[in-house]
Amino acid sequence: MTERESMPCDVVIIGGGVAGLAAAIRLKQINDELEVVVLEKGSEIGAHILSGAVVDPIALDELLPEWREMDCPMAETPVTDNWHWILSARGKTNIPHLAMPPFMSNKGCYTGSLGNLSRWMAEQAEALGVMVFPGFPASEVLFDENGAVAGVVTQDMGVAADGSHKADYQPGMEILAKYTFFAEGARGNLTKKMKARFDLEADCQPQVYGLGVKELWDIDPEKHVPGRVLHTQGWPLSESDTWGGGFMYHQSNGQVALGFVTALDYKNPYVSPFQEFQRWKQHPAIREYLEGGKRVAYGARAINEGGWQSVPKLAFPGGALIGCAAGFVNVPRIKGSHTAIKSGMLAAESAAAAIAAGQEKTELADYDSNLRNSWIATELKKVQNAQPAVAKFGGDLGTVIAGVDMWMRQLKIGLPIAMKHEPDYEMLQRADLYKPIDYPKPDNEISFDRLTSVSYSYTNHAEDQRNHLKVEDMGLQRASELEVYGGPSTRYCPAGVYEWVGVEEGKPEFVINSQNCVHCKTCDIKDPNQNIEWTTPEGGGGPNYPNM
Repeated sequence: MTERESMPCDVVIIGGGVAGLAAAIRLKQINDELEVVVLEKGSEIGAHILSGAVVDPIALDELLPEWREMDCPMAETPVTDNWHWILSARGKTNIPHLAMPPFMSNKGCYTGSLGNLSRWMAEQAEALGVMVFPGFPASEVLFDENGAVAGVVTQDMGVAADGSHKADYQPGMEILAKYTFFAEGARGNLTKKMKARFDLEADCQPQVYGLGVKELWDIDPEKHVPGRVLHTQGWPLSESDTWGGGFMYHQSNGQVALGFVTALDYKNPYVSPFQEFQRWKQHPAIREYLEGGKRVAYGARAINEGGWQSVPKLAFPGGALIGCAAGFVNVPRIKGSHTAIKSGMLAAESAAAAIAAGQEKTELADYDSNLRNSWIATELKKVQNAQPAVAKFGGDLGTVIAGVDMWMRQLKIGLPIAMKHEPDYEMLQRADLYKPIDYPKPDNEISFDRLTSVSYSYTNHAEDQRNHLKVEDMGLQRASELEVYGGPSTRYCPAGVYEWVGVEEGKPEFVINSQNCVHCKTCDIKDPNQNIEWTTPEGGGGPNYPNM
């Protein structure tokens, strides 16, 4: 058995995003003597953070009221105007924001890099005495004799692909804590295990997801309007019986952040979210902004889309789920950072009170109840039917039904009935029911191929390490994923990780290019047999997003 060093602390937080860092900051604000550790799997804080992002400052105002005067990068670009377009193949229809409920407004919000906001928040946390350790993924959860979470083990380093120890081998460390916060983001691998072990989803609907694919561009200064926020729906997904939409945010330094979200409940196995994004950029209304510009970064990440009815039980003995690990994204607003920050604060307040009362590894039931009585719940209940309405009735009719439901909830009339949805992987249908989609070839000016795109994510994994993408049954992968569903992994992955080779020769082999993985988690979500598991690679592996 491997001998490991151990490090005790009061609270260990898995994930250095805004939820985890908000929790860390709030813990130290309450009691500066608390020992708080933040573990981040990326090479630095922000390296794995990808979001639009338009940020509602409501939670930042509560956490750090003076943040606008503290050189916070998010304060650089307030939102100045809003556009919402419904696209056809060649045209667009503008939807006035007056037609939307008031809570959909972006007035008072800011647009910028969530990765840079995370970096800034890490600086604030460290200034308060929080121990922030980037490059240290948590790979295993520890339990005490009563079955309560007792901390985590960080990933071993220097393990070869065959499992042998290389010359630079270092065993992971045990981080022992009174409370452990899971802030891994959407579809965290340890969060998934906690949900199963403690049956946290017994009283909620399954979480569902979208895949967001994003690029940063330097554009012609004459076309740049700082603070402009644009959202689209309709084409091109309207042609493939799928739903989702695009965004373009004019941020600081002459850059625009643009991206496309495809709901992962699609039925057609020939859909490629990456290719849909490339098609979207070629729409005349989008292309005109990009012509003469230059792409500078690329990335992708799964996004929670289940809404309020998919929020699981949040607390269990010794642990709690915060941020996107639990799933607090407001889907129609395309925002989740403010709710993530607030959830981290609420969990911190509960843990600090428990520790002050001499309690360890208890269930923080007041965190769960406090959150369900907070403005997070109020906000998410108003939009709880938006995702399922569009998923069930399609982009056009579904949008109308969702809009009516949101207005009714805004006016506090009607019955608060939550529509249901099924897990994304169960929605995929057989390949013989569909025809392959003929996506256009990239022009290498506006649209690009996947492997070239991955190079703009600055992804890197240590050579000769164990494959972090686990296929449980390779025979099932061939008999079902390939022969029944047509090999959708080769299309849903935005990084070209998966390939089926030798198919024409009758000797199909599933090739996993794990070095390309941008940690989006789509394979873990969409594989029709749940036969692929995403696990943590060695610390620092994955994308190195500069300011996504």
